[in-house]
Amino acid sequence: MRVIIVPDYDALTEEAARIIKKEIEIKPDLVLGLATGTTPLGVYRKLIQFHQEESLDFSKVRTFNLDEYVGLSPKHPMSYNYFMWNNFFRYINIREENVYIPRGDIKDLQAHCRWYEQKIKQVGGIDLQLLGIGRDGHIGFNEPGSSFGSRTRIKTLTPETIEDNSRFFKNKEEVPKYAITMGIRTIYEAKHCLLLASGKTKARAIRECIEGPVSAFVPASFLQFHPQVTVILDEQAASELQRKDYYKHSEKFQRQLEEDLK
Repeated sequence: MRVIIVPDYDALTEEAARIIKKEIEIKPDLVLGLATGTTPLGVYRKLIQFHQEESLDFSKVRTFNLDEYVGLSPKHPMSYNYFMWNNFFRYINIREENVYIPRGDIKDLQAHCRWYEQKIKQVGGIDLQLLGIGRDGHIGFNEPGSSFGSRTRIKTLTPETIEDNSRFFKNKEEVPKYAITMGIRTIYEAKHCLLLASGKTKARAIRECIEGPVSAFVPASFLQFHPQVTVILDEQAASELQRKDYYKHSEKFQRQLEEDLK
């Protein structure tokens, strides 16, 4: 697990966007797993800038979003489909047929979850999966207690998650109580996972994810088993890490090595 600690949120978004940009330049038909929420928003803005100013080409990129609220149509202003198109896709040259986001308004949700898994397999799996982390250590909507073997499915949201997400709604009662989410095993099978965290409220979850025991009660901790994970943190999110100084030391020499190998 590569841990990169940067001064602030702006530096975090710059670092993450450049990693994604490099992956697309290496593989133009990259299969990119995406996340919603406030943390990746700055990354999307930076990628839009790369597209507009540096001609970063998304025409062959295929995307799969982590999750969607059950009960909301794609055009609902609080749906993750709406979020992605309004904040990212409409500003780049991605093809609509290459965008996959779970549908929360389909009658047979179980069949839809199986279909989503099959589409990921058909394209050869996810190359790079962008992730945020919840205060309780969840990734996607894999709440504490989720199985390592879980696949795309319906999850009941915890009161803490509903409370955190209520800031996007008029009131807490409007927040959906269920969501479709990629499972932990689905996320784990991505070739490269890119986990982002910003702010003091994420510090405990990050400490438990990186340095704590692997546990179903901290779903993100399963990333410790993954062969290629990059974690990008601002100073506040990294504030409770016991080995913070070592991560900074290691990253310094990692970058020096990469320069030497160019």
